[in-house]
Amino acid sequence: MLLSATSLIEKLAVMTPKDNDIKITYFKSSGPGGQKKNVTESAVRVCHTPTGMIVVATSSRSQRRNREDALNELHRRIRLKRQRKRRRVATNPTRASKQRRLDMKKRRKSIKKLRGRPEMD
Repeated sequence: MLLSATSLIEKLAVMTPKDNDIKITYFKSSGPGGQKKNVTESAVRVCHTPTGMIVVATSSRSQRRNREDALNELHRRIRLKRQRKRRRVATNPTRASKQRRLDMKKRRKSIKKLRGRPEMD
């Protein structure tokens, strides 16, 4: 099913969080990267207030790149959360699987029967 351009734009608009719902904070990240990473506030924390989701990006020394990564991850998580889970369709076992199950039960029964005391004639 192909979507027209307007319906695709409308769908994306519904999935995209609003700017006033997002709170972006910057902080100094830790780890390797040298003095530039230790001095600049390049790490980004994005909080989506309606869902309470928090995404942190500290992989790059660039604040702009970290902000883009965090926003992309937030969009991905919101999209996953809004997807409906597909219900499992219950199916009946096939005739062959029923027969296999019965054969295994018979085999198990004969093994267990051998555990008993031997009969005295």
